[in-house]
Amino acid sequence: MKLYMTENSGNAFKVRILLSLLNVPYDKAIIDFPNKEHKKEPFLKLNPRGQVPVLEAEGKVFWDSTSNLVYVARKYGGEKWLPTDPLGMAEVMQWLALANNEIHYGLQWARGVKRGIKQGNLEEYQGYGRQGLAVMEGRLKDHDWLALDRPTIADIACFPYVQVAPEGGFDLSAYPGVSAWLKRCEALPGWPKRG
Repeated sequence: MKLYMTENSGNAFKVRILLSLLNVPYDKAIIDFPNKEHKKEPFLKLNPRGQVPVLEAEGKVFWDSTSNLVYVARKYGGEKWLPTDPLGMAEVMQWLALANNEIHYGLQWARGVKRGIKQGNLEEYQGYGRQGLAVMEGRLKDHDWLALDRPTIADIACFPYVQVAPEGGFDLSAYPGVSAWLKRCEALPGWPKRG
């Protein structure tokens, strides 16, 4: 199995977290992001969207962190990280949707504007981000985990960009449930360091 990634990609970090928690060996292929290797051939043959991560496994290529998480969870994690029963799966999947919407387009894009690597409306992105954090806080003020009262890929999908939300101008002290959840995630055995 090979993971095409950059060290700073939060989306690739999601996949690295799950692989580490499950102790699954894999090869890293570091993409030269500053020189836009992800926007050129041969990388575009792997992912026509020109984004990381990309996972090669069992002779197939899967692009996007969500497909990567689903594959790894089902292949190596049994029912623990992504259940097969419809109710449990739907509960996890709704948080993956939050990760791919308010968390990414809010927290990550605000961070990009603040760091000078993305153009756009900072206030709009921060508004999306606050919506996402409020939804998470609503759950985490009374629960330890986002779904099923145990760690799942829902937590992994939301973690990377919530962790660095302060870089986008978000004050996480306003979200004590989210702040405590970040610490719980990092305390899981096998949780890797960022970067």
